[in-house]
Amino acid sequence: MTDDESTVVQLYCRFEIRVDDPQAVFEAAERELRSADVDWPGEQETLDEAVAELRSDLAQSIAGLVDPDRVLAGVPGLEVRRGRWWAEVGPPSDRFQPGFGSPEEDANR
Repeated sequence: MTDDESTVVQLYCRFEIRVDDPQAVFEAAERELRSADVDWPGEQETLDEAVAELRSDLAQSIAGLVDPDRVLAGVPGLEVRRGRWWAEVGPPSDRFQPGFGSPEEDANR
């Protein structure tokens, strides 16, 4: 099957996450960053500067732990080609309202 024959699907996700131990999140995000295959000499900041920045922002640390490839790993015939994600502290953004309903339910509101 070629790209011309493939079906492209947009997968939209939103999670509400309760953080009981921010320190554990910071530590996990730091481990991920330190183990990532990053060419640090080619970056504008050093690894230690990136770790310090990550540890100062809970939402950024959570977003850094998201890996779309892992979500769909092992599914035959499927390739994650690109994605965009972020995390924000607080209530749901208006961009994701009205909520967790199906698209059909949201269209009927």
